[in-house]
Amino acid sequence: MIVSQRGLCPICLTAPAVHVDHCHKTGRVRGVLCFNCNSGLGLLRDDPEVVRRAAAYLEGNLWKPTLVAPGVYQLPS
Repeated sequence: MIVSQRGLCPICLTAPAVHVDHCHKTGRVRGVLCFNCNSGLGLLRDDPEVVRRAAAYLEGNLWKPTLVAPGVYQLPS
């Protein structure tokens, strides 16, 4: 895997790939990441929706739920 990734983390493309990343639900190995990217995915709970919202936030797209009734919010799609 490391050779196929050219020794680099496939997320940041700069740091050495030295930490095996796996799905916490299935145990399946996904790849080899650097420490920071592997930790980042864990801190974001390995949730693609959370990662997408983080990316939107970094790109300046504000993430705001819409109030549809008192105390009831609709999340953006």
